[in-house]
Amino acid sequence: MPVRVTLDVMLARRKRRAREVAAEIGISETQLSLLRTGKVRGMRFDTLSKLCLVLDCRPGDILDYDLDPADLDQAID
Repeated sequence: MPVRVTLDVMLARRKRRAREVAAEIGISETQLSLLRTGKVRGMRFDTLSKLCLVLDCRPGDILDYDLDPADLDQAID
């Protein structure tokens, strides 16, 4: 999938612990861990908004998009 979650990078930049951030935004540590590792298929906008608020960032700072020409070809077909 071309969309990658780079939450670990932002946590490191902000020198924040995942446990603290999970508590602040009201999700379990397990759920935040799944987000960090990219093992989820989606994320609620509410959760994304809270993460951005707590980490003082924008969605593009924790989500990345790697365009692969093969993915583009599949999307068009």
